[in-house]
Amino acid sequence: MNASTAYEQVSPVVPSWLNKGDNAWQMTASTLVALQSMPGLVILYASIVKKKWAVNSAFMALYAFAAVLICWVLLGYRMAFGDELLPFWGKGAPALGQKYLISRARVPESTHRREDGTSETVEPWYPMASLVYFQFTFAAITLILLAGSVLGRMNIKAWMAFVPLWLIFSYTVGAFSLWGGGFLYHWGVIDYSGGYVIHLSSGIAGLTAAYWVGPRLKSDRERFPPNNVLLMLAGAGLLWMGWSGFNGGAPYAANIDASIAVLNTNVCAATSLLVWTSLDVVYFGKPSVIGAVQGMMTGLVCITPGAGLVQSWAAIVMGILSGSIPWVSMMILHKKSALLQKVDDTLGVFHTHAVAGLLGGLLTGLLAEPELCGLILPVRTRGAFYGGSGGVQFLKQVVAAIFVIAWNVVSTTLILLFIRLFIPLRMPEEQLVIGDDAVHGEEAYALWGDGEKYDATKHGRNASLFGEETAESPYVNGARGVTINL
Repeated sequence: MNASTAYEQVSPVVPSWLNKGDNAWQMTASTLVALQSMPGLVILYASIVKKKWAVNSAFMALYAFAAVLICWVLLGYRMAFGDELLPFWGKGAPALGQKYLISRARVPESTHRREDGTSETVEPWYPMASLVYFQFTFAAITLILLAGSVLGRMNIKAWMAFVPLWLIFSYTVGAFSLWGGGFLYHWGVIDYSGGYVIHLSSGIAGLTAAYWVGPRLKSDRERFPPNNVLLMLAGAGLLWMGWSGFNGGAPYAANIDASIAVLNTNVCAATSLLVWTSLDVVYFGKPSVIGAVQGMMTGLVCITPGAGLVQSWAAIVMGILSGSIPWVSMMILHKKSALLQKVDDTLGVFHTHAVAGLLGGLLTGLLAEPELCGLILPVRTRGAFYGGSGGVQFLKQVVAAIFVIAWNVVSTTLILLFIRLFIPLRMPEEQLVIGDDAVHGEEAYALWGDGEKYDATKHGRNASLFGEETAESPYVNGARGVTINL
């Protein structure tokens, strides 16, 4: 009996260039990164904010995930990984055609010459469809991370306009320049898995957006407690576990460098979490669950630009620094900076992503190990710690960071000023006071009866579910109960 063509060694559905292991891992990594956003950050945002903003915060992430995917396949992917239009930007075109998607994956502008005179192009051993989707998950999470800076007050209609515009005019520029064969890629700047393209960009763009959108209500800024700390931990857990796909998928293959990246990612995150928690105990006298999540995040962000390029002892060093430097910037410097005090960055994305991402990029310029660099990078290089040309590499990392920061400040500003001509960036005051019910007509928790809204005549302290007269219970210090007069 003939086997199905799907299982033949070489057939139309299994071409000679297809590596099934690489393809399976790339699709798995894509799914892990997608789960970081949906439902990871959706859950994290919904639970870490004040109850009245839970639905709105979750919806901003949900909308961004869907909108980015459609814009990505219509235009964005080839602007970031297609043929060159400018040294920092690719030519936009759809990535929807069958012929294009089932052909072997290729980044056309990545072609570079080796020292021996031969040339090399990034051509993973799987179809273009796998690469298009993998890179979409990176683009989506960047917008969702940016959203963390403007939660609790940005006009949802303005956000809906902002997502596609920022993806096209900001994200694709960084992605092409550093990953798609742009000028920084060929210059030899290192960004293994998005320390600059994703985290520095989202942190700087988020701070810029927070400035132009304006602050939350004064009452929200002064008191903004999480509405569900345990659910927040569930979202954070999805984010951490998904990061194995985030950094492990960056080599575009199930190879030894992917293994190094996954191990280093988790080592750095754990170290950073412990350092941040220790600083909380020393400085505030008690450990904070939110602080632990922040430390986890900064560790994951910091290792990203060098995950597969540094030794594991260096990952611990990076974890120590990522658990302390962003802590200092958030807990101490933030309170002393007039600008940071003025700009209302809701979740501190500037500290957890911009500061940690910049730190990771610079540390990669110091600690990138030559042999590991030779496994994956197009240009032979090393960190400054290893001598030789390492000092030049560190300077390249600095210059690239300046470019990414400048582009995100300018592009984000122009996009928001354009949107402001047609849609107010900030919600009206009446919506800011009420929250989800005013913005969406929905609330996160059905706390009264069968989902009905609070009514003092029915749910007040002196009313029972049956309408009978009730009396306060004298029991339990500070608590209130009711007894029903039958």
